Amino acid sequence: MSRHIILADDPAIVQELLPLTFTRPVSEILFGILTLRQKWEHLLPGSYGYITTDYLRELYPNEKPDDQTLVIASHIVATPELADAVALLLPGEALTDAEGCILARCGEEPSRRIPFPGRVTAITHVYDIFAGNADAIRADFEMLTEGTTWRPLSKTCTVIGTAARVFLGEGSRAEGVTLNTESGPIYIGPGAEIMEGSCLRGPIAILDHSTVNMLTRIYPGTTIGRHCKVGGEINNAVIHDFTNKAHDGFLGNAVIGSWCNLGAGCVASNLKNDYTEIKLWNYPTRRFLKTGLQFCGLIMGDHSKAGINTMFNTATTVGVGVNIHGTGFPRNFVGSFSEGGATMGYSEVPLSKFFAIVRRVMARRNVELTPAIEHLFTTLHQITEANR
Repeated sequence: MSRHIILADDPAIVQELLPLTFTRPVSEILFGILTLRQKWEHLLPGSYGYITTDYLRELYPNEKPDDQTLVIASHIVATPELADAVALLLPGEALTDAEGCILARCGEEPSRRIPFPGRVTAITHVYDIFAGNADAIRADFEMLTEGTTWRPLSKTCTVIGTAARVFLGEGSRAEGVTLNTESGPIYIGPGAEIMEGSCLRGPIAILDHSTVNMLTRIYPGTTIGRHCKVGGEINNAVIHDFTNKAHDGFLGNAVIGSWCNLGAGCVASNLKNDYTEIKLWNYPTRRFLKTGLQFCGLIMGDHSKAGINTMFNTATTVGVGVNIHGTGFPRNFVGSFSEGGATMGYSEVPLSKFFAIVRRVMARRNVELTPAIEHLFTTLHQITEANR
């Protein structure tokens, strides 16, 4: 029997995952080959809905659970064992982790708590996305390719490792490419193209209809979303749909939203010169907090841009609708709807100017700026102005 399933955002987690969650529910974050929602849909079939931030509800309608509804914490990563345990929940029951936190429940108010004995992976900080991405690609690859028909690689490709660990989706192309699967699989989605001279070392996911330009070097733990164009050097980065980093320049240990553009020669440091622990901007506290990490690069929200030869400091956070240009290093945190750079300072981007740019960008990909999307960004712009 098909179940009704709701992926529920925890407001505290939403705040920790900004700027990505300014424009999407937690479950729409890309992690591995699939989004968090897609993982659950694959393992636990049913009709899915959301409980998320108010102003996102027009695009992602909120739903009210009844006694039979399964409500899953959206930041929890689905596994076969966890999905099986959730599927067995009866009305009034909840599945909990080792610390007693609810992972999933059936109905509104659970009266019985059932501990889950297995390992639980959760996305609770924005850097968890790139930190766990290599393992997520491996897990998704096994889940998605089981029982599928494999297309042979072109004889012009060089494979280091096992060719059976390279999956080519329907209509994808890879010619004159070096593919190394010794440390993990390589997933190339339908309609994607890997141009000649590129070197890929798995685990890597290149999703549907994306293009990897000539002589690109992509290192383990990297996911390139749908309809992206990438080039240069990319290491352990998650790039969401419709984003371009098409030219030379380094990007590592990074998470980039949708509809972004990094200009030619754009470089983002991921390691401090003194090798000390990295601090990253934290939206809830409005300050830089220690992460326990030595490597962390660029975190960028949707519809943000960086001009040619932009140099980002280690662990820079850029909000939504930002346009960075000019010489020098931008500061380590640039708030949403800002324009400028290190030497000229920053000014606010009026909503009319933001929408004019968005319309041009989306039209190039034959994607419509709908009234629902306009309403989302109008509300987000108002919130940003109120909190400056």
